[in-house]
Amino acid sequence: MSKSRDHSHAASDRRDWARQVEKFCGQRELQLTPLRRQVLDILAGAQAPLGAYAIIEALSREQGKAVAPPTVYRTLDFFLENGFLHKVESRNAYAPCEHLGRRHHGILLICARCGRTDEIESPRVDEMLQETAAKAGFSAQRQMVEVEGLCEACGKAA
Repeated sequence: MSKSRDHSHAASDRRDWARQVEKFCGQRELQLTPLRRQVLDILAGAQAPLGAYAIIEALSREQGKAVAPPTVYRTLDFFLENGFLHKVESRNAYAPCEHLGRRHHGILLICARCGRTDEIESPRVDEMLQETAAKAGFSAQRQMVEVEGLCEACGKAA
């Protein structure tokens, strides 16, 4: 999602994301089980990143019975391991990855008002973080920088 898009585009972007995940699963021969598909649909229908317990509540409503947290966490792990989601550490929530099919580092812009996340890539920031870590004798395995502020729509409304 680019910074210039308004909130009305989020639902269509998320549906596109879900279709891309389905396509990648087919190409990689990854099984998209009924539970994984339900979680995918819930995430695709969300306006902002969701926490595991919000997903559990939505699944429980859909299924008409309680859903065990470990099954949802395993499903989220599947999406994380395959690069379909990012974990928003500051909010303990999960956001769709906008750059499917390749490992990358990025920056999540998180709106403090509406919760929307925009993912951007910056090779310069990535290089600077890698160099800084290396100077400290640290070998970074994964990085996702989180920046909190106001998205364009919320900034205009403020």
